[in-house]
Amino acid sequence: MSVEAQPLDRSPDRSLDQLRIVLCQTSHPGNIGAAARAMKTMGLHQLYLVRPEAFPHEHATAMATGAADLLQTAIVCDSLEQALNGCALAIGLSARKRQLSHELLPAREAAQRACSIAAQGQQVALVFGTEMSGLSNDELDRCQLLAMIPTNPAFSSLNLAAAVQVLCYELRMSAGLSTVTPTVANPLATSDELEGFYTHLEQTLIKIGFFDPNDPKKLRQRIRRIYARAQLEKEEVNILRGILKLTQNPRPPEGL
Repeated sequence: MSVEAQPLDRSPDRSLDQLRIVLCQTSHPGNIGAAARAMKTMGLHQLYLVRPEAFPHEHATAMATGAADLLQTAIVCDSLEQALNGCALAIGLSARKRQLSHELLPAREAAQRACSIAAQGQQVALVFGTEMSGLSNDELDRCQLLAMIPTNPAFSSLNLAAAVQVLCYELRMSAGLSTVTPTVANPLATSDELEGFYTHLEQTLIKIGFFDPNDPKKLRQRIRRIYARAQLEKEEVNILRGILKLTQNPRPPEGL
């Protein structure tokens, strides 16, 4: 039985337009359609698909039930890096606490964080993994924050589209609250700018002998975790990359 959603008395601000839902390697096309329906009921419209097994597909259209327009405008990407291009914040959905991971927040707090960045006019991505195994460690590394939906510990299994629905609801509620304010005054670095910085940093660490790419251990993840907590601004990334450039090719002090 279909239950019609009731409209809210107040309209969320335009920050919803800055939010994108990213589904990674979805195996069942019906889940893509159901996720699109979940998004549209909450006013979100940016859907990104990373290497879906089958899309477009009739099952996706059937499950969308009135949200087929989101499927038509969905952006299919070859990699998560491509799907996160231009995003100031990427929040990965995790079903469990990882041994070595970024900051982990409940879904409601993560949604509030997302909307505070979106309120500045910057893009934010909510990243969901495969139905069976969730996000890989490499995919989680490309996020700056992790979110978890508090569920019954005795039965925590949640369908992909249901998880998308919960997060979209929390995003809509957060976007409609007058207390949501930007957390920083200056624009945050985007995902692609951060990836460029991480590449530059690793090259520098290899050159000075600090990092062995053949025996990386968990240094990459630890470095990403340090900078993810900092929520680097665009200008700060430029400063850090300037330092890295001179670290690799120092210029002599003036007068020498």
